[in-house]
Amino acid sequence: RPSPTVPRAPRIGPRRTLRIGPRTRRIGIALLLGPLTAPSLTAQSLSAERIGALVEANAGLAFDTYRELLSLPNDAHFPEDMLRVIEWLEGAFQARGFETERLPTPGSDLLLARRDFPGAQRTVLVYLQADGQPVDPSRWEQESPYRPVLKERDASGEWTIIDWERLSDERDENWRIFARSAADSKGPITQFLTALSILDEVGVAPDFNLKVIVDPEEELGSSNLPPAVERFREKLAADMLVIFDGPPHASGEPTLTFGARGIATITLTTFGPRVPQHSGHYGNYVPNPVLRLAQILASMKDEHGRVTMPGWYDGVTLDSETRAILVRVPDDEEAIQRALGIGTIDSVAPTLQEAIQYPSLNIRGIQAGWVGAQSRTIIPATATAEIDVRLVVESDPERLIGLVRGEVERLGYHLIQGEPTEEERARYPRLASFTYDISYAAFRTDFDSEPGRWLSAAHRHLFGEEPIKIRTGGGSIPISPFVSTLGIAAVLAPTVNPDNNQHSPNENLRVGSFLKGIEILLAIPAQPLSPAS
Repeated sequence: RPSPTVPRAPRIGPRRTLRIGPRTRRIGIALLLGPLTAPSLTAQSLSAERIGALVEANAGLAFDTYRELLSLPNDAHFPEDMLRVIEWLEGAFQARGFETERLPTPGSDLLLARRDFPGAQRTVLVYLQADGQPVDPSRWEQESPYRPVLKERDASGEWTIIDWERLSDERDENWRIFARSAADSKGPITQFLTALSILDEVGVAPDFNLKVIVDPEEELGSSNLPPAVERFREKLAADMLVIFDGPPHASGEPTLTFGARGIATITLTTFGPRVPQHSGHYGNYVPNPVLRLAQILASMKDEHGRVTMPGWYDGVTLDSETRAILVRVPDDEEAIQRALGIGTIDSVAPTLQEAIQYPSLNIRGIQAGWVGAQSRTIIPATATAEIDVRLVVESDPERLIGLVRGEVERLGYHLIQGEPTEEERARYPRLASFTYDISYAAFRTDFDSEPGRWLSAAHRHLFGEEPIKIRTGGGSIPISPFVSTLGIAAVLAPTVNPDNNQHSPNENLRVGSFLKGIEILLAIPAQPLSPAS
C-alpha cells in the first residue's frame, strides 16, 4: 500500500464545492426527456451497429464528462479530496435516475446508488473504484496529473500534447488521454455513466434492478470495506456482482476475468546502530542491517524465483481441465517478455497464466541509507523491506504470513513490532520488526456461472464471438467480502487498454479503448438477464 508520506500533488484551482458542470447537467436534462421523446426500443433491437452509432453520437459529452472527473484529485490519503469525488458521483448518478446513499466507515464513506426498473425481479450489483494511486508530479510529462491532456505520437515516437478540442472533429483512435486514474478507474466510471445515459436516451431499460457501490479506498487496501459489507449486507443484497475494473488481456481483445488474487502485506525492518555510524570508524565492528535484511530476503526464494519455505504452494493443483482453460488464453509469451524487457522468467510455472494461479511473494521496495548523489560512508541504522503476498483461493493467508515469520525466526531473529527498547537492543543480538496486514482474500467464479453466461452473451452480441476468458487475474481487487458475505458470484469486465501505465506516472487511456468500453458497458445492461426476456 502507498506510503502516507507521499508528497501531495498541487491542488488545481481554488477549493470549492463541486457542482456538475453545464455539459454534464445537460445530460441529466436529456435523461429526463429522453424516454418521453425517443422511440421505445427493446434491448434486442440494439444491434452492434446501433450501439456503435449511439456511442459516436454521445462521444463529445462523454469526453467532457471524463475530463471533468479526471480533474478531481483522488488520492485517498486526503479524505477531503475523496469527499469532492463522492459529491461529484452523487450528482452524476442522481442525474441518471438513481437514489444515492453514503455508507459510513471509519475512513471515507462508501457510496451506494440504486435504481429500480419496472417489472424487474432481480438485482445486479456493480463495483466501481473511485480513488487513485498517489502521484509524484515531477515524473509526469504534463503540468499536473490532475490536469488531463490529450496526446499523439510524433514522428520520433514521443507523446506530445495536442489541443483537446481536436477530439470533436478529427479524432484518432490511437490518441491517448493522460491523467491519474485515466484507466484505473475513472475511465470505467465515465464509460458506465455514459452507457446509462444512452440507455435512457433510447428508452431501453434493463430487465434487472441496478445497485452501484463505489469504493473510495481501493488503493489503500479497502480495509474498511469488509466490515462495511457485513454491516450493510441488506442494502447491498443482490443476485450477482459485476466489476468494471482491471486491464483486459494483453492483446487488448474483449475479456472477462473470473477471479482475482487477494493481497496481504508485510513490513520487515532490521536494526543496526541506534543512529547511522561512520563506516570507517565502525566497519567490521557494527553489524550492517542492510546486509542482514538482504540475507533474510535471499533465504526466502531460490535463484529461479521459487519460494523455498516448505508448504508455500500447498493446496494448489492444476488438473487437465484447468490447464485446458489456461491454454485457451492467447498469450504470446515471447512478446510479453520482449515488452517487459526480460530474457527469462521465474520457474514457479512454465506460463504466465499458470504462474498467477499460485500465491506469490514479492519484495516491492527496500529503504536504507542513501544512494546516488546523496550517498554517504555510513552504516545505516535500519533497513526496511515492504513485501506483498498475492493470495489464491486455495491458500490460507494467515498460514502464508506464518511461514514468512517462521523463516525470519529460523535465522535467529527476535521479532518485535515497531522500534526496539534499550533492553531489547542489549538482550537480542538479532532484532527485526515484523508487522503485517491482510487486506482481503482471493475469489474465483466458474465460467458457467449465471453472470459468466450473461456477460458472455453480451460480448457475443456486440462482437460476434466469445470474449477471452481468464480464470484468475494476477492483480488484487476487494471483491471477496461481497462474494463471501452476500453469497453471490462475481466477474470482472475490463474496458481499458492493457498498456495504460496504471499506478505509474503518465497513466493513460487510449481514445479508441475509451469509446469501445462505452459500447461494452452499453451492451451489458441491455443484454437480458432472464432467459425468458
